[in-house]
Amino acid sequence: MLHDADPDRDETLSEAFWAVARRLRELNREALAPWDVTPSQFRAIGVLSRHGTMRQGELAEHLRIAPRSTTEVVDDLQERGLAERAPDPKDRRATLVELTEKGTELVDAVRTARHAGSEGFFAGLDDQDRADLTRILMRLRRP
Repeated sequence: MLHDADPDRDETLSEAFWAVARRLRELNREALAPWDVTPSQFRAIGVLSRHGTMRQGELAEHLRIAPRSTTEVVDDLQERGLAERAPDPKDRRATLVELTEKGTELVDAVRTARHAGSEGFFAGLDDQDRADLTRILMRLRRP
């Protein structure tokens, strides 16, 4: 059992992990707040930033959400000038989605804010603890 600040309270490894995950999600929401971007919108922007222009169906696959939900996310991004749609020149029935310059600028700004927030969050860990935590998390990410 793990012990937090209250030595009378026992906490399992799983409970401690989820408590940290919740705190990181809170930090993520705080980092996104100045830009009024939801986590799902930023996930879509992040995919487009990493992988470039793609069909909406492909974006849905990356996000692991239904195509209908992807349409809503892209609608919101397009309304805000962060992404735009264009017909796929290879298939007139398909639609491509790409980031606008404003979307790319937002990605850079949010990533900087998130990095600063996570650095503060992990500031209590020394270099060895950070290396150990990174190694353990990478191992747990494997299927």
